Amino acid sequence: MVLKMQEDPRRRFIWSEISFFSKWWDNISAQKRAVVRRLVGNGQLEMVTGGWVMPDEANSHYFAMIDQLIEGHQWLEKNIGVTPRSGWAVDPFGHSSTMPYLLKRSNLTGMLIQRVHYAIKKHFAATQNLEFMWRQTWDTDSSTDIFCHMMPFYSYDVPHTCGPDPKICCQFDFKRLPGGRINCPWKVPPRAITDANVAERAQLLLDQYRKKSRLYRSKVLLVPLGDDFRYDKPQEWDAQFLNYQRIFDFLNSQPNLHVQAQFGTLSDYFDALYKKVGIVPGMKPPGFPVLSGDFFSYADREDHYWTGYYTSRPFYKSLDRVLEAHLRGAEILFSLALAHARRAGADGTYPLSDYALLSNARRNLGLFQHHDAITGTAKEAVAIDYGVRLLHSLMNLKHIIINAAHYLVLGDKDTYHHDPAAPFLSTDDTRPSQDSLPERTVVKVDISPRFLVVFNPLEQERLSVVQVLVNSPHVRVLSEEGQPLPAQLSAHWGSDTDTVPDVYQVSVLARLPALGLRVLQLHKSFEGHATLQSSVRLYLPGLNLPMRRQEPVPVHVLPAGTEDICLENQHLRACFSGRSGLLQSIRRAGEEREQRVSSEFLVYGTRASKDKSGAYLFLPDGEAKPYAPSDLPVVRVTEGPLFSEVTSYYQHVQTVVRLYNVPGVEGLSLDVSCLVDIRDQINTELALRFSTDIESEDTFFTDLNGFQIQPRRYQRKLPLQANFYPMPTMAYIQDMQSRLTLHTAQALGVSSLGSGQLEVILDRRLIQDDNRGLGQGLKDNKQTRNRFRILLERRTTTSQSCSFFSTLASMFKALGFPGTRTGSPEAQDGRPISFPSLLSHITSMYLNAEALVMPVAQDKLAPPALRSFTPLSTTLPCDFHILNLRMLQAEQDESLPSAEAALILHRKGFDCSLEAKNLGFNCTTSQGKLALGSLFQGLELGSVQPTSLTLMYPLGTASNSTNIHLDPMEIATFRIRLG
Repeated sequence: MVLKMQEDPRRRFIWSEISFFSKWWDNISAQKRAVVRRLVGNGQLEMVTGGWVMPDEANSHYFAMIDQLIEGHQWLEKNIGVTPRSGWAVDPFGHSSTMPYLLKRSNLTGMLIQRVHYAIKKHFAATQNLEFMWRQTWDTDSSTDIFCHMMPFYSYDVPHTCGPDPKICCQFDFKRLPGGRINCPWKVPPRAITDANVAERAQLLLDQYRKKSRLYRSKVLLVPLGDDFRYDKPQEWDAQFLNYQRIFDFLNSQPNLHVQAQFGTLSDYFDALYKKVGIVPGMKPPGFPVLSGDFFSYADREDHYWTGYYTSRPFYKSLDRVLEAHLRGAEILFSLALAHARRAGADGTYPLSDYALLSNARRNLGLFQHHDAITGTAKEAVAIDYGVRLLHSLMNLKHIIINAAHYLVLGDKDTYHHDPAAPFLSTDDTRPSQDSLPERTVVKVDISPRFLVVFNPLEQERLSVVQVLVNSPHVRVLSEEGQPLPAQLSAHWGSDTDTVPDVYQVSVLARLPALGLRVLQLHKSFEGHATLQSSVRLYLPGLNLPMRRQEPVPVHVLPAGTEDICLENQHLRACFSGRSGLLQSIRRAGEEREQRVSSEFLVYGTRASKDKSGAYLFLPDGEAKPYAPSDLPVVRVTEGPLFSEVTSYYQHVQTVVRLYNVPGVEGLSLDVSCLVDIRDQINTELALRFSTDIESEDTFFTDLNGFQIQPRRYQRKLPLQANFYPMPTMAYIQDMQSRLTLHTAQALGVSSLGSGQLEVILDRRLIQDDNRGLGQGLKDNKQTRNRFRILLERRTTTSQSCSFFSTLASMFKALGFPGTRTGSPEAQDGRPISFPSLLSHITSMYLNAEALVMPVAQDKLAPPALRSFTPLSTTLPCDFHILNLRMLQAEQDESLPSAEAALILHRKGFDCSLEAKNLGFNCTTSQGKLALGSLFQGLELGSVQPTSLTLMYPLGTASNSTNIHLDPMEIATFRIRLG
């Protein structure tokens, strides 16, 4: 590229993914780097989007989407000194409206997308709407608008970019000249351009250009020339550039043709278009349409819907979110520990080398957001490589958290000594390999107390049940001050009927400070009432099953039951079928009638014809059939003072539904975990369906990237697979009385195929390739744990004025969704719009940011005095989320942190028409106002500079005032100095 671009200043090239670019950059000379900077500077080479990868937009979470964008933009600023202007996303399988928001807030002015349902492309082309201003559904003043160009045809390759006829366009992909390794499937090869044939060839191509141009509103036309695995040989650069230049020279020499043709970058195109319509970049061109919403689900032909990849390889989709939660926790704790150490003048003893590990983890999480990684559409060997990287970074992050926690809980910071060979704290769990489930650490209790340090990664204080495995039933738990804490002792089960010898689970109810560390003590104790025991009922379908159990936890063995099993706390009562062990109903406290919420497992097969499901496509053989295991399940009921649960063991799935008996958020929803193993199945997809009496009709709601909610409609006229959507964090159904939300800790595919239903695909095992470029089936399934929360809320009819909706209320009117009345979203300017409740947001965070329990290492016999660490001096408003607190890299050495950090805040939009009493929050909302100056206890905020999302542009001047204001839904980045 460097050589070929210098041969002719008229040549242009665009590059998007920084992960690959940075690898190349690290291995080139200083002279070559200078040339690259010159090519970028003079506009020949454009870095488009500039993220670490071109991310998947269906399964990716907004934390990771933003993080990889920052990682790429920071790299570009530091190494090339450039800020991207235009977004390029030709390969994600469907497009989310979160992306235009993030690009707009990063100061990009234009963007391009390609993989959109062929029927939508056809409709947009027919109405000249392929270029539009993309606006967020909640936006009242067009501040989120970004100009978007949708490519009109089947693919981004050369046969599908010059015009409507691929047979002709392929003749102008000069890598396919006869004698090469690839040819044109339409059987007419390209011909090299000569003086003799240029007039005829140019006319043929121009005819395609004119036809394509009619689909757009402006006289400027974009024709991308590229494909996968291209421009890797000098011969191809010559073939493409020289032949096209001959065509352009001819066209430009014929005034009667009224055409000017040249090479250009993506921003060259947008600039030419803006100039033609007479506006500055970022403004709305006159007469162009405004659009809100997303582009899921995607089909490229016939009924081939790309809805399988919403679930493909769920093991890694889950690991991705575990890594993300650890990265956020490590970033925040590292930033706080470093700020405190610097303030105490102790940064000489603090392990700054952790910053390089943090940086590497950002890049590994970023890499996994790629549209062939988190999607589950990479080859098996590549999936293993991703897994190894994710696991490697997960282990490093646990150590960064341990090092920061060690420093922050020490009563006397002067005694801090970092010894990498003997860490002060142990990790909460270990993973033997990249494809194994975590194994929890067993703490050995002794006569002298064992200390635990518990990290709460949430920005709100939480009252949670913290779980620890211990080697003795004779244990009591005390606070750091020595006060006894409520604790429940349970057996640790290794299988359906066997407990693990000499291992017990202790569950402690503890109040954990926001973003803080709580110190607890474990003591060996032979007093009878040190911990409250749980009791177990084991329902066996056959009485001949062998049992192994330990005395301290009573177990009552019973024949398989026909009676319902019910669990109850102060907020709700959940009942289960005694035979299946599966959830049947939920009743909220204070309500007479119970709400049917029955769960069942279902199986989808794939069709018998030539086109079958694969990693990308979901092509089922009709409606799902009930999952019919060969044996009845073993059902185990555990009851105790802090939690009770029902566990059912089936051949391919083990389900635990737990009800916490604690006040507040933890006790308001049901905790559900499904351990899935379908490795003995062929062409099978396992689904979990909830059926309720909620009159949702054909409307349901799914989130986009954990950032916003998109209303959906079940379309009867479309095939079943067309009605599935991505669910990164939640989906819900509702009517006038109730809303049922399924929260998830990993991205999976979801649908509502009937009124009152929600169903999620848990895993899929497919033997064949589905002809979309992977060349393999999906056969590397693992034992996978899928985690959920089920939240049933009552909708109140009184229109309480809540800070968010009152500002929008004047613009709201009844929704124009024909034929729906009950579960309809509200509407703003006819745009459907819906939000989770505050309780729902916080429930999602509890599920996605679990407390980490780190035991002080066994060999620390007389540990120094430890103090709980409470970083925040005030309670954050309920609707504010600290998305990240991320140390920026030093100017000279990128492996070290600078004195500055990026603080990224998100103010969540929420619906207050859902009942909100007795929620156990101690936070309130503040109309979007926040005093940052007094937020961090014991630290001063040196400066607060508002910036664009990825810190490329300062917004306004850095002021001494540290009071900020955020509108609902907005994400804002601040460059701050803590110390």
